[in-house]
Amino acid sequence: MEHPPYRLAEEFDAFLGDPNDPRTTFSYERCAELDEKEEFPADICRLLQEWGLSDYYVPVQHGGQLHDYEQLLQLLRAVARRDLTTAIGHGKTYLGGVCVWVAGGPEQAERLGADIRAGVPVSLGLTERAHGSDLLACEVNGSPVTSPDGGDGWLVNGEKWLINNATRGSLLSLLTRTDPAGGPRGFSVLLVDKRELDEAAYRHLPKVDTHGIRGADISGIVFDGARVPRRALVGAEGGGIETVIKALQLTRTMCAALSLGAGDHGLRIALDFAEERELYGRRLIDLPKARRALGTAAADVLLHEALALVASRAVHTQTAEMSLTAAVTKYLLPSGTEGVLTELTRLLGARAFLKDVYAHGRFQKLDRDHRIVGLFDGNTLVNLNSVVNQFRSLVRGHRRGTGDTAGAAAAQDLGVRLPPLDPGRLSVVARRGSGIVAGLAGNVAELTRRAQSRPQLWPAVAAARRLLAVTDTVHAEMESHQDVVTDVPPAAFETARRYTLCYAGAAVTGLWTANADRFSQGATAALWRDALWLRAALDRILAGLGESDSPGTADDSEPETYEALLAELRSACAGGRLFSLLEQREPAPPESAGTNPANTAATHGENERTSC
Repeated sequence: MEHPPYRLAEEFDAFLGDPNDPRTTFSYERCAELDEKEEFPADICRLLQEWGLSDYYVPVQHGGQLHDYEQLLQLLRAVARRDLTTAIGHGKTYLGGVCVWVAGGPEQAERLGADIRAGVPVSLGLTERAHGSDLLACEVNGSPVTSPDGGDGWLVNGEKWLINNATRGSLLSLLTRTDPAGGPRGFSVLLVDKRELDEAAYRHLPKVDTHGIRGADISGIVFDGARVPRRALVGAEGGGIETVIKALQLTRTMCAALSLGAGDHGLRIALDFAEERELYGRRLIDLPKARRALGTAAADVLLHEALALVASRAVHTQTAEMSLTAAVTKYLLPSGTEGVLTELTRLLGARAFLKDVYAHGRFQKLDRDHRIVGLFDGNTLVNLNSVVNQFRSLVRGHRRGTGDTAGAAAAQDLGVRLPPLDPGRLSVVARRGSGIVAGLAGNVAELTRRAQSRPQLWPAVAAARRLLAVTDTVHAEMESHQDVVTDVPPAAFETARRYTLCYAGAAVTGLWTANADRFSQGATAALWRDALWLRAALDRILAGLGESDSPGTADDSEPETYEALLAELRSACAGGRLFSLLEQREPAPPESAGTNPANTAATHGENERTSC
């Protein structure tokens, strides 16, 4: 059965052409070449613009095509599956605009939407050289100014550093200290249009040499008395920190697409290598250790996909709990994908590090590029700290059984039409607890009910019951840390890590119970039938919680599950399908360069849209 966001991503991927064909603009070979030159992928971005990807960065009410965040997740995943540098460089425009979607006025949002749809790159200016993630310490400041013609505004001074697209971007959502005293109400977001500034009032800092995403524009900008008009203010004056915190709930969730694409790509490289490589007179794929590595990696990839699916839909249905959902997702997916790539590195051996020996050196580039994803929009500790800060409301909600359970059920049921996002419902804390976790007991009961007539489901029931028990234990641990405000002890971070796994387990259990019947037919039916992917996902979660029979391995815990999962992985790849929970075909190799639209994109004359 088709699912519309996956169908849209399939059409987009087909437009981009076969990435294995060096004649296509967005080929693996071209990406490797640009990485070697540390060159921005401008020609590839023009191709994305030609298809209209930027339209999906703009909500429909502001003139774009962004109906729901599940669509955007799958589109960015398709780009990231080919090249993270391109996904990060082009996708930054969405991050740059999101403060306006959250807090801007209709006219401001409409103007920005028109610019983004026309291909104007937008950046997000938060971090500074001396302060990193400490936004309350930021020093870029705006002094009020009034001109004789009534042009009120600010004179902006200071430096933002390590900013994606700081140089290429024409517009910049700039976190600015508008009250010298600072504090939570001392900052505002200004949408700075460099096209309107005096050229002497700002300068760009040099591109920073980076280990990964070498071609990306990671640079900075210095303002020296830049006059910014009053109309650039996004939301209320003094509301900048709150606006940024709420905006990050959306951007952190969408960062999941980068890790999903990286996991897809790395798993496919490793599978192809195992199918081709011969050792000791046998193919690598036939060796037990290689099979275990591929099976557990496949389980993790599907676990991450399932959590990201629920999180992207929760943007619409559980908006008031996104402070928690975003932190959990932004912690688990980058760190989990790093674990997948580390495990696959052992499988690939030396070829995981070499540039020109195997697959154009794609794996070493992928590994380098993905390492930075965990730092975007708040690093690992920042996101765990966000969970710690919500311990009190989460413990109280768990005790009372509160949380938005109706919104959770809608997020988990892929047949439910998503309502429009109401940014006004975003909150800095999940006040009533987690509806996803509150729904776990009911979903375990539903799984148990189904097992009465389908004995194949009992292993999934057993795993889900163990998860339910450990979730109660973790909440008891959280209670002992619920008064922590500053100087968070290591034990609290570890409890937060364990909570993210419980949340993921609750999310994926509900996803299976809500959709197993719907997807019991079709190309991915074997993953849903008998809860194959759910058994594997729960086993991986229990291993992370220290609850698996054989933590972190598949030797003694559910070996048949991992063998069956590996068989589905091989079947999908051999059949030209993405290994995924839902059906999506990969681009077919073109019959000739002339029949592939992506081949001709680079040779077009002036496009209707400008370059990103």
